[in-house]
Amino acid sequence: MTGPRFTPLADSLPATVPFIGPETLERDRGRPFRARLGANESLFGPSPKAVAAMQAAVREVWKYGDAQNHELRLALAEAHGVTPDCIMVGEGIDGLLGYLVRLVVGPGDPVVTSEGAYPTFNYHVAGFGGALHKVPYRDDREDPEALIARAAELKAKLVYLSNPDNPMGTWLPAGQVQAMIEAVPEGTLMVLDEAYIEFAPEGTAPAIDPEDTRVIRFRTFSKAHGLAGARVGYAIAAAPLITAFEKVRNHFGMCRISQAGALASLADTAWLAEVKSQVAEGRAMIARIAEANGLSALPSGTNFVTVDCGADGDFARRVLAGLAERDVFVRMPGVAPLDRCIRIASGPEDQLTVLAEELPKALAAARG
Repeated sequence: MTGPRFTPLADSLPATVPFIGPETLERDRGRPFRARLGANESLFGPSPKAVAAMQAAVREVWKYGDAQNHELRLALAEAHGVTPDCIMVGEGIDGLLGYLVRLVVGPGDPVVTSEGAYPTFNYHVAGFGGALHKVPYRDDREDPEALIARAAELKAKLVYLSNPDNPMGTWLPAGQVQAMIEAVPEGTLMVLDEAYIEFAPEGTAPAIDPEDTRVIRFRTFSKAHGLAGARVGYAIAAAPLITAFEKVRNHFGMCRISQAGALASLADTAWLAEVKSQVAEGRAMIARIAEANGLSALPSGTNFVTVDCGADGDFARRVLAGLAERDVFVRMPGVAPLDRCIRIASGPEDQLTVLAEELPKALAAARG
C-alpha cells in the first residue's frame, strides 16, 4: 500500500511554519506566559461595538459568510475613496499573499524581498516554487533603491516592501515609497504591506491610486483593530488584478462572525483613536524600560518596539531565552545584523510591568 504521491516541489520543502505560536510554546513549556508581548497583537483588544456585532452574528453562524464580502468591501471602498472592484477581502494578509503568489509566481520565477523581512511572504513564494532573492536592510530600514535595482536586474515577478517595517518597526516617508512605485520595472508588481499603517506618523502612506497597476497594497484588521484571531485582511489594487483573485481564492474562506466584527470595527473610529493613543503610551514605556537597562529602542511606527541589545545575535538570543524562562514572550529578527535586537509589542501597563521586572534578570543571565 502506497501513501500520497507528493509533487517534487512538496517533497523538497521542509515541514515548517514561519512562526511558532505562543500557544505551542506554552504547551512545550508546560505553563502560560505572564506577559504575551511577542506576536504584535493588540493587547488592548477589539472595539466593544465589534464584540457586540460578533456576538449577534453567532446566532446566524449556521450560514456561510457572504462569499463576496459585499458590505465590508463597500465600507472599505468608501473609507479609502476607491470603488469596490478595487478591494479584495480575505483571510488576513497572510491568506491574500498566498493567493497573490499563486496568481503570478510559477516555479523558478524570481521574487525580490529584504533579508530578514516578513517570513510568511517568503513561505508562500517557496510553496509555489518561486526563487527568492534578498537584499540587505540599510540603517535598520528596508532599502527601496536596492530592492528596485535587484528587481530590474532579475525581471522579478514581485518585489516586496513593508511600510512600516516588520521586524524593525522603522518606516519610510510617503515620498520615498511613491518614488519606489514610480521606479517599479515593467512586468514587476510591487507588494506594499501596510499592516501597521494606522500606527505610523502622518505622511507615511502615499496616496492610493486605484488605477496604478504597478502596486498592490495590503492592510489588515489584525493589528490596530484588535481582530487578529478573526483573520480579516484586504488588498487595494487596480480592478483587473482584484478580479483575478476570483480565479484562485477560497470563496467561502471568510467567517460570517469575522465579517460582522470587521464592519463594526471600521465604523468605530473613536475606538481606533483610543487604541492608537494607548499603543503610543506603551511604546514610550518600553523605551523607558530599555533605557533603564542600558539598551536603546529604535523609533517605531508600529505597535511594537525593536530594542537593540547592544551586542550580537547570540547575546540577543540569550536575552530572549532568559525572558521566556521568566514567562515573558517576545520575539526577535532572524538574521544578522537585525538579530542583535529583540521585538516587544506595546501593551497595557500591567503587562509591561512584568517586562520591567524580568528584563534586568534576563540581561544579567545573558551576560553570565
